[in-house]
Amino acid sequence: RKCDVLNRGFSGYNTRWAKLLLPRLIPAGAGAESIAAVTLFFGANDSALEELNPKQHVPLEEYAANLKSMVQYLGSVGITEDRVILITPPPLQEAAWEQACLAKGDRLNRRNATAGQYAQACVQVARACGTEVLDLWTLMQKDQDFSSYLSDGLHLSAEGNSFVAAQLWARLGEKLSALPSLGPYWRDVDHTDPETSLL
Repeated sequence: RKCDVLNRGFSGYNTRWAKLLLPRLIPAGAGAESIAAVTLFFGANDSALEELNPKQHVPLEEYAANLKSMVQYLGSVGITEDRVILITPPPLQEAAWEQACLAKGDRLNRRNATAGQYAQACVQVARACGTEVLDLWTLMQKDQDFSSYLSDGLHLSAEGNSFVAAQLWARLGEKLSALPSLGPYWRDVDHTDPETSLL
């Protein structure tokens, strides 16, 4: 009851394309003062192996520069770095993703170690820009088998999405705590005269 959540997912996109699209999604004059937080979640496609997936691949240095450029753009339209959260690519379960690739007649076109390099670059950009970062690549692999977080070795499963939501909520909670509620808790609404509670 504190804010609206807008999800802008672009299947298959990398930072090279997202950087160009961002000004259309959050244009200047979009009311930046009312935006509590923006998340930028890229890297799984950028980190595709160039020789096997040149369409999605973005070199590591360009990936970092693109993330930095997006953070700077957000700052230019009034969304300060303390309201930006970068999210690293998740880990890759290579055996499962290789099966998915083979089923389409392709070879394994990503590596977990490469995704880790992009995750580290994302962490470094966040540090340099003063934004928060959610390091999924590290957190998902911490003391556990992470394969249940991925539906096919690459894309998040329902359990993986729940993991991301829980981790993200821990970072969003502080940003949202100061916002006023748009309406009272349902138990506090006078059911005999709701207008007195809601208007």
